[in-house]
Amino acid sequence: MPDSTTKPVLAIDIGGSHVKIRIPSDPEPRRFESGPTLTPQQMVEGVLGLAKDWKFTSVTIGIPAPIVGMSVVKDPANLGQGWTAFDYAGAFGMPVKIVNDAAMQAVGSYLGGRMLFLGLGTGLGSCMIDRYLVQPMELAHAPYRRGRSYEDYVGERSLLRRGKSRWRKHVETVVGILSAALLPDYVVLGGGNTRLLKEMPARCRRGENTNAFLGGFRLWQPEWKDSLPMPFTPPPVEEPKPKAQASGTSQPAA
Repeated sequence: MPDSTTKPVLAIDIGGSHVKIRIPSDPEPRRFESGPTLTPQQMVEGVLGLAKDWKFTSVTIGIPAPIVGMSVVKDPANLGQGWTAFDYAGAFGMPVKIVNDAAMQAVGSYLGGRMLFLGLGTGLGSCMIDRYLVQPMELAHAPYRRGRSYEDYVGERSLLRRGKSRWRKHVETVVGILSAALLPDYVVLGGGNTRLLKEMPARCRRGENTNAFLGGFRLWQPEWKDSLPMPFTPPPVEEPKPKAQASGTSQPAA
């Protein structure tokens, strides 16, 4: 699969505990702490401070939040406020692409065909890629069992509550359910907690967190130019017409 990463792109991977950045010409990421009060303006200031000796002409930002049409539609759960209305391109003074953090790592993990990416971290990140078309998903909050979601069973809280052995069994079960429903050619398991899996479930391979940077670089390459979903306005739904009143008078029963 063609893959050129020589363009001067700054990739930013935002997490609940750290913001990590990298450019293609420097293999060593740089980082600073994030946390529940981090605003987008503070993120930009921290990034520009760390990257002041780097040269780049475009930016990719992976944000742990729902993204539609490269716009943040809801503030990240584990960061501060103000992410939905912020002018990222204006703040950096150059073109910017905004993607979900799981989608950015998925792009960096992609080897062709139809791939399902699941990120096992604080929660459950999810993304589907089919022949370079990226479809971020919010599977984490879909119902799984006993009125609880997938994230409740394979997220970090479940790992701490149920222990590694039971958590691994739930990961295997969830991978099987989602694979049967979405029919991927293969599954990539990423995220920090993937290291706790002794064996990969069937048709799965282990992804590296550093693939997030590769994903950020790839999104500016020609083969990925039209890969991100754009907003779509559906046609108006036709309102049902009121039923006509029956004419005449009813006859009394005999």
